[in-house]
Amino acid sequence: MFDIPPTSCLRSFEAVARLGSVTAAAKELHVTHSAVSQQIKLLEETIGVTLLAREGRGVRITEDGRLYALQIREALGNIVEATRSVRTQPAASELVIAVMPSFGASWLVPRLPRFQALHPDVNIRLQASLAVSRSPKESLDIGIRMGRGDWEGVESRLLFQDESVVVAAPHFNGGRLPGTPEEIVESPIIFSMESWQPWCQAAGLDIEAPRRGLRSNDSNLVLRAVTLGQGIALERRSLVHDALQRGELVQLSEHVVPYPYPYWLVLPQHPRSAARRDAFAQWLFVQVEQYLASAGLAPPG
Repeated sequence: MFDIPPTSCLRSFEAVARLGSVTAAAKELHVTHSAVSQQIKLLEETIGVTLLAREGRGVRITEDGRLYALQIREALGNIVEATRSVRTQPAASELVIAVMPSFGASWLVPRLPRFQALHPDVNIRLQASLAVSRSPKESLDIGIRMGRGDWEGVESRLLFQDESVVVAAPHFNGGRLPGTPEEIVESPIIFSMESWQPWCQAAGLDIEAPRRGLRSNDSNLVLRAVTLGQGIALERRSLVHDALQRGELVQLSEHVVPYPYPYWLVLPQHPRSAARRDAFAQWLFVQVEQYLASAGLAPPG
């Protein structure tokens, strides 16, 4: 390991070789022109090879320097990747959970203090992702996903089936809330990515589903707009149940429609800590049972 030159020298040389200029390299590295020149001189003295040929006020990389720069660039890239990898490795006491932002914010996070009170030695790390159909990566302990539950390489346990309901803020339209399906579809709508057509059919409306209005692929943004009174929305009950209980939202219609994709608990085959994972899974199913009872929903069959 004594043959490794100082990293500062290698970075300076790589930058000059890549940018073709000592001045440009100094600017990128946030050091002086003189500092870069001195680092490269020290590097040449250390390895005994001329890397740069001085030509007037500029420099030209030698053939030895060109080949060396390619290898140094790859090596520095490996160091960067290794550093990034070790920084993102979960700590020994962590439980890393992949969850959709909307479900995490509206359903899971409000309930997490209950788990942490039971297991104060476990630190939760939430990895938010909209990629709802992908299985968790190996560095994750648990995933909560929507889909068909047929992901390869993991164990999937059904959590519950969801349904979609129409909601609005109590102060929407000055408190004059739409009361009939016809009034609902004529109101300003904040759209998620799901179609209103199934709800229109369930409500007995023989019309084409509304399409005009603000649209977002993130239910957090949809519900924020609804909470501000900007419109109404057709959203999953799991995301609005707590807000309905608190009176922050109101359900506008008794007509509901099944949500096509259920929630699943997804478990990698080789967990880092089976004990922490199993404790969370057991706690989660208790929370789901309590939620379903509170929402008047049937447990999964």
